[in-house]
Amino acid sequence: MSQFDATAPFYAAYRPGIPMEAVELLARRVAGKEHRVLLDLGSGTGQVPLALAGTVTEIDVVEQDAGMLDEADKALAGLPVAVRLHNTSAEQFTPPSSTRADLVTVCRAFHWMDQEVVLSRLEGMTAPDATVAVMGDGSLWTARTEWTDALRALIQEYLGEKRRAGVGRKYEAHDRPYSEILAESVFGQVEEHTIAVEREWTTDTVIGYLYSTSFAARPLFGERVEDFERRARALLDEHTAAGGLIEHASFQVVLGRRG
Repeated sequence: MSQFDATAPFYAAYRPGIPMEAVELLARRVAGKEHRVLLDLGSGTGQVPLALAGTVTEIDVVEQDAGMLDEADKALAGLPVAVRLHNTSAEQFTPPSSTRADLVTVCRAFHWMDQEVVLSRLEGMTAPDATVAVMGDGSLWTARTEWTDALRALIQEYLGEKRRAGVGRKYEAHDRPYSEILAESVFGQVEEHTIAVEREWTTDTVIGYLYSTSFAARPLFGERVEDFERRARALLDEHTAAGGLIEHASFQVVLGRRG
């Protein structure tokens, strides 16, 4: 069973999108090219392809979870670009025919992958001047505000101190910066960008977001899920009344190219 089996609809509805500044940064990397192929690995519900659809001519969406890919299919239906969906892992993906990607994106998913294998395989499926972009922004688990601290403590009361990574799994933190990992690959010409993001949440959007994650998905709580949600809503309502549910996040974009 995938850790995302129960999360796809919540993911599609409640995950924050990609900041416009990041979209513009990526668009500049393929500007001026007549044919622009985007390869999005670990695509989830297709947020990155949807955001970049206006700047590319072909899109390959790679996602190993069938439920997530179904949501991506819905989100990307009707786009005026060629979209190919691939129900496989980033490590096992093989591009169709002789297609070479001009831009490869991995958003909020690189930590789930065998990074060395993925980067090695990308060497043979990308254009000579291709850009590989690894992006992410933490989560409400890692956010440090009064209300997120209280929410995390409540989750830990139900699920234990250590962050979960789906049913029966604990989250293993990755200590190495993605810039170092890219620098050791063929895409070793690296630059980093940090985009400040402010998000205003509501009680409903926070609950929906939690159920989209591997650390607070509904199945993790078992028969206690309704009790958890009741207490979480009360906590969030209290903080909303006291000043709102504001999150200040840093969206990181690490870009790699062949040297």
